[in-house]
Amino acid sequence: MQNPEFQAYRLHAGAAGQPPQGRYETLSADQLSAGDTLIKVAYAGLNYKDALAQAGRGGIIREYPRIGGIDLSGTVVHSADPALAPGQEVVVHGFGIGVDCDGGYAEYARVRHDWVLPLPAGIGLRDAAVLGAAGYTAALSLHWMEHCGLTPEQGEVLVTGATGGVAGVAIDILSQRGYRVCAMSGKPDAEAYLRSLGAQEVIAPPDLSAGIKPLLSARWAGVVDSVGGPLLAHALASLKPDGVAAAFGNAGGAELPTSVIPFILRGVKLLGINANSPMPLRRQVWNKLAAEYRPARLDLIARVIQPRDLPQALAAMLERGSTGRSVVRYS
Repeated sequence: MQNPEFQAYRLHAGAAGQPPQGRYETLSADQLSAGDTLIKVAYAGLNYKDALAQAGRGGIIREYPRIGGIDLSGTVVHSADPALAPGQEVVVHGFGIGVDCDGGYAEYARVRHDWVLPLPAGIGLRDAAVLGAAGYTAALSLHWMEHCGLTPEQGEVLVTGATGGVAGVAIDILSQRGYRVCAMSGKPDAEAYLRSLGAQEVIAPPDLSAGIKPLLSARWAGVVDSVGGPLLAHALASLKPDGVAAAFGNAGGAELPTSVIPFILRGVKLLGINANSPMPLRRQVWNKLAAEYRPARLDLIARVIQPRDLPQALAAMLERGSTGRSVVRYS
């Protein structure tokens, strides 16, 4: 079947000053963005970026109509690349899918073959989607933090925005690696959940209304930060000498009100994490996710929803009404 018909959740440009309008439509494969590989989608993840796109915030999507969904897992239908055999299980994330070209919120996706990563042995389609861009970001953070010398013996690792999808996977991986994890969350009712993922301690975000000192008591050997803004500056001031922080989010603001003091007096390192990595690095990190970085508690993190629930679930993400990692099941 070269040109199947299927259901897709498609965003259309809204009226002037209005957010885009999303609706389910029947499409055929030749109506998708150009690509030489057709994938039957099994699952697609719900990401904060997808929620922003649906709400029309941040100028994420510039051309409409567009099928959202920045990550997906599924099976190859056909491909111009002979290495991608029909029926092969794969994952795709980044490369502009769901933003610059059609993404995962449909029963089929068409992409370039060099964007497609065959799944490592031991990772199935559901778990690949639960990990998706979020799990990859968590693993990439730890990959580079350990590259910079982080080890469990150096002390505690702080994970901010702890109920989010990236943070939840990070807590799971870190605890499996033997790190002592402190989860920071503004949701008081999430403590039991965060401890079940492997956090040894759960704390609330600090009150930063009085400003941020350039240096604070040195506590953290590492920081995995999904918040950015003043909270990241506070965490940097609390790193131990030679500590390392990985930053990949800006939910708390894009400005970073810090100084050079933690860097020149304590030798701390701040790593920017961009999950849109070149394919060789993706393979390396996904292979780690199937082996030494393999999470043990994805069933606690995962929530599988039906396509009809997708618009409401994305809206809830912007209202801090979601925990863990949601995926929509297509087949």
